[in-house]
Amino acid sequence: MTGASVVPALPAMNAGTLLRVLFKRPRRPVPDAMGELVTVYRLDRLPLDDIARYRAAFGFAGDAIPLSWWYLPAQRAHLATMLDARFPFRIMGLVHMENTLAAYGAPDPDKPILLRTALRLLPPSTNGALRCVLETSGSADNAPIFSCTSTYLVRRGARSGGAKPVEAASPSSAPAIAQWTLDAAAGRRYARLSGDWNPIHLTGWSARLMGMRAPIIHGMHTLATACAALERAAGRRMAAIDCRFRAPVPLQGTASVSMGETAGEFVVSSAGKPAVTGVYRLD
Repeated sequence: MTGASVVPALPAMNAGTLLRVLFKRPRRPVPDAMGELVTVYRLDRLPLDDIARYRAAFGFAGDAIPLSWWYLPAQRAHLATMLDARFPFRIMGLVHMENTLAAYGAPDPDKPILLRTALRLLPPSTNGALRCVLETSGSADNAPIFSCTSTYLVRRGARSGGAKPVEAASPSSAPAIAQWTLDAAAGRRYARLSGDWNPIHLTGWSARLMGMRAPIIHGMHTLATACAALERAAGRRMAAIDCRFRAPVPLQGTASVSMGETAGEFVVSSAGKPAVTGVYRLD
């Protein structure tokens, strides 16, 4: 790939990165000063052994790269971009609200992939809430490989006198195609797969240390479990998915995935209410 060698390597998800994320200090943002923040990183080759472990953990069939796996390199690019001094906010405490993933072809595992990420702040909502969007595209030899768009809540809005909350989603009336129970170690197993050691997903004491009443599973763990179940039900691979994270799923809780009211829709429910809703497209 021409010019790939001069692009910095994609930062690893390791203890050093976690510490930088934990202790990044916010600073007062200058209105309209940040603009669009763009970074480009290089992933030298696909970690095939890691991908195989990911497939096995969630029950994906075959040897293709699961669609939801592409979030993992995208997340590394997202964190590296938000660690840039030009992003004036803390990273710990951001809430993952929405995610869109699409895969465009089977890449050569030995060719480097360029990950270009663009971060932009959305205009504040009427109640003062602030969100940011990170759009990551992966390409090899100028051919698209995958895309990932994540929306995060940066700052919560006022609880009174502001905008109405996001519209509520109704539980699906369709029967569940899969149901699963999370044990106390589920968050730590996902951390070993993903490299994401966010304390809110690990143990009761680490979640409380971060201000959470109880630990919750990573939203992308829930999405991956749903993707694998939807693929098994259809007998086909997932090509694209667009979802909204509506409620956390606690460790030692139970979740299930059902088809939505319209073809291509899905609902993950936990504790009697929707936790993740979205639409998907099969290959």
